[in-house]
Amino acid sequence: MSEFTVTGRYRARDGWQTFTKTVDAPNEEVAREHVLSQVGSQHGVKRTGVELEGVEEVAAA
Repeated sequence: MSEFTVTGRYRARDGWQTFTKTVDAPNEEVAREHVLSQVGSQHGVKRTGVELEGVEEVAAA
């Protein structure tokens, strides 16, 4: 599995809140789904309240 860094923002009570999350996933699409799920679960935000700005694969060390 590869490691991906996903950046974006979600709608909070006091405006937009930015975030950066790193997840292990087999591909970019699955990484997006994991982050949407995590942000929605942790902050009580529906998927329509989350905007993903970028997904980058982290280079293996």
